[in-house]
Amino acid sequence: MSIDSLRRSATATVSGLPQGFWWLWLSTLVNRTGAFVLTFLSLYLTVELGHSAWFAGLVVALHGLGGIAGSPLGGTLTDRWGRRPTMVTMHLAAAACAAALAVVTSAWAIATVVLLMGVAMQAVRPSINATIADMVPAHDVRRAYALNYWALNLGFAIASIGGGAAIFLGYRTLFVVDAVATTLCALIVFLRLPETRPEAKLDTRGEPVVEDKVSMLTVLRDAPFRTLVLLNLFVCLVFTAPWIGLPLTMADQGLSPSAYGAVIAVNGIVIVGFQLLVNKLTDKRSPVVLLSLSSLLFAVGTGATALAGSPVAFAATVVVWTIGEMIHVPTNAAATARLAPEHARGRYQGVMGMSWAVAGFVAPIGAGAIVGGPGPNVLWAVTFAIGCLAAVGYSLRLRKALADDTAGGGGERVGASEIPEASEIPEAAGIPETAGIPETAGIPETVGIPETVGIPEAAGIPEAAAETPETAVAAPGGTDAPAAGKSAVSA
Repeated sequence: MSIDSLRRSATATVSGLPQGFWWLWLSTLVNRTGAFVLTFLSLYLTVELGHSAWFAGLVVALHGLGGIAGSPLGGTLTDRWGRRPTMVTMHLAAAACAAALAVVTSAWAIATVVLLMGVAMQAVRPSINATIADMVPAHDVRRAYALNYWALNLGFAIASIGGGAAIFLGYRTLFVVDAVATTLCALIVFLRLPETRPEAKLDTRGEPVVEDKVSMLTVLRDAPFRTLVLLNLFVCLVFTAPWIGLPLTMADQGLSPSAYGAVIAVNGIVIVGFQLLVNKLTDKRSPVVLLSLSSLLFAVGTGATALAGSPVAFAATVVVWTIGEMIHVPTNAAATARLAPEHARGRYQGVMGMSWAVAGFVAPIGAGAIVGGPGPNVLWAVTFAIGCLAAVGYSLRLRKALADDTAGGGGERVGASEIPEASEIPEAAGIPETAGIPETAGIPETVGIPETVGIPEAAGIPEAAAETPETAVAAPGGTDAPAAGKSAVSA
């Protein structure tokens, strides 16, 4: 591929998106560029404060535990309060926690602050993902999530390099820088990003249309989405395993910590260097195919770790599952946005974010127990099996639910949000009652369309609405990587 073709490909990848998206993209980059707390927290606790490695692991797990609570909280606030105020509030809360870590020294205080930081950092993810789904055209949603994920990893790489170079200033200084960067991120959102929460629709009398109430329990009753969340949890567990199991496996083979540092750095290098190219190659592909493919790449990449015996071989396995990561995160976020009703995008993204948070809490404990017990080879065999199971699940259980999403994020399920206002239906249509509206079209009685008024094909309701399965009705129902490694905007 020539330089000109690469330039054209990159231009096509970043063109055509609204200005608001790029302010959100910039806020993500700024936020992650100063993300020093999680990167250096374990070193700070053990080297600077003299706590045990067990305590350091517990504190990191508490961050994931906070995320389990923060994700549904952020999703609910996103839908009820708004995307912009949720982002600003949670960014400022995370900044306050980072600043507090530069001051507190007692074990209980540190554990409490890290737990609250996990709540705040995870609570902001649903609002980011919902904002992208609100402002970006449906056919560009997956591309937008991929670009935002690229910004996250670019900032993560800068933070890792900058933090290593600035470590001589002291860990507390890094935490203060983290707080400043997160505050700047909040300012960018407050000053430049508009509120994108959809306005209430009006009926023929100008009264707000009563949307079906969506609670977290309602979201969990959405069968296709529940399946998507469960399969994503499987993938998240596989993705998290290398961040705990890989350094232990390499150490078991007599390799130094510096060798692990070089190997795991391949993950960030590949994402920063090739995310745009991967997005171009996967554009317009079936989301089910992409999710199945990414699961297989996770399975093969982590499973092959059991066969590696040198830094080069370990690096090769990282490349394989990193490609799976680049495909999976934006595709999963776009699939979530596609399955969510317009007025409940925050809650759906919040429930999806819980799967990342649960993996961030469970996987470090499970991986450590397996490596310390049966051994690392068992861990990699388990991740291979789980990845393959997820691939089969995507192919068999979600093919119908995501079948019409050929653009990687296009088209929501038919529901109240897709029905034209009564004012848009020509009075002269004169279609008799016998024309009938299919029950599966998901049109609630509260829309206010008189029984004697038919809806002609020209009214803009796609023929596919009549074929929508009952499970796809919107009424019953972005990237985030776990805290052990990176934190995705979720995607």
